[in-house]
Amino acid sequence: MARLAQTAGLTDIQQEILSTVRDFVDKEIIPVATELEHRDEYPQQIVDGLKELGLFGLMIPEEYGGLGESLLTYALCVEEIARGWMSVSGIINTHFIVAYMLKQHGTQEQKDHFLPRMAAGDIRGAFSMSEPGLGSDVSAITSKAVKDGEEYVLNGQKMWLTNGGTSSLVAVLVRSDEGHAEGTAPHKSMTTFLIEKEPGFGEVRPGLTIPGKIDKMGYKGVDTTELIMDGLRIPANRVLGGVTGRGFYQMMDGVEVGRVNVAARGCGVAQRAFELGVQYAQQRHTFGKPIAQHQAIQFKLAEMATKVEAAHAMMVNAARKKDSGERNDLEAGMAKYLASEYCKEVVEDAFRIHGGYGFSKEYEIERLYREAPMLLIGEGTAEIQKMIIGRRLLEEYRFQG
Repeated sequence: MARLAQTAGLTDIQQEILSTVRDFVDKEIIPVATELEHRDEYPQQIVDGLKELGLFGLMIPEEYGGLGESLLTYALCVEEIARGWMSVSGIINTHFIVAYMLKQHGTQEQKDHFLPRMAAGDIRGAFSMSEPGLGSDVSAITSKAVKDGEEYVLNGQKMWLTNGGTSSLVAVLVRSDEGHAEGTAPHKSMTTFLIEKEPGFGEVRPGLTIPGKIDKMGYKGVDTTELIMDGLRIPANRVLGGVTGRGFYQMMDGVEVGRVNVAARGCGVAQRAFELGVQYAQQRHTFGKPIAQHQAIQFKLAEMATKVEAAHAMMVNAARKKDSGERNDLEAGMAKYLASEYCKEVVEDAFRIHGGYGFSKEYEIERLYREAPMLLIGEGTAEIQKMIIGRRLLEEYRFQG
């Protein structure tokens, strides 16, 4: 849409990047997204196109071969890509969380080794915190690393890895009690390991198995997997940052980027749902006129557009706050919470506008209706976001009486 979700203050370079991505989405993603999604087919041709555009290096510094762009630029690109097909935005999201964590927390050797190939798209990243019995309680992680000479031996089962099969580098959070006194708080005895592997399924390196794709309601095309470590040996120089016990903080820093990304995805899906709804409302006739001329539909369109605008504004604010170097967990939590909830509501309203045809797989809105729920739980549920928001508000508005 030309009039919704505009962003003030962008540079000429940012506008050029967004225009290029928007054209790519309109020509290369939207025409094929529904067909690929229904087949649950990995969009290799689309991914190759993103690689050619340089998007895998969008936020990686120029010294490592990337474009050195801001989180805001990245979030706006994600918004455009999710407008075409949310699964494609998921492919680059986990890649960028790992690249961001390397840039912020990696040793110089780790940066030199990984970032140039990540910028080129030759290495694809995935990250892993969750476990089968874990949910949002990161402190309950049971996967463990035990030091053995110059190596660590990792054991445990991880869950819900986006890009688990197609990635060649996975940042994995596990417990590592080595060097920490008994009774140390759980979040202070966690370490992030950088695990290199072959893309694919089955045993992708000795001690590491990717069982296969998880069959999902939506968010298809992109591979979501488990990860099983059974005596997996990792050299000590693949501890992110070179020091154990910092993994929780490193992951939470990356998750803030991820929450801005999920907010951007919600904005993109909501925009597409609005586009489909407002277009269909002008084509479908009832009682002798287009349904767009019925007041009830106009009210619905007004509500949808307002939600798209509000979510976009909060997403942009959260990205700019992170780019400024300030703490943004409050803004990222608010943006993720609002954008995912509004996305669900806008998609449902567009679905209602389509009437019975919205239930048909021939119509794009059917796909969006199955994709939107993932945003409600990805990068933390609404309840987790509210908890983060509430705690931060109490810090900012501490009663001094």
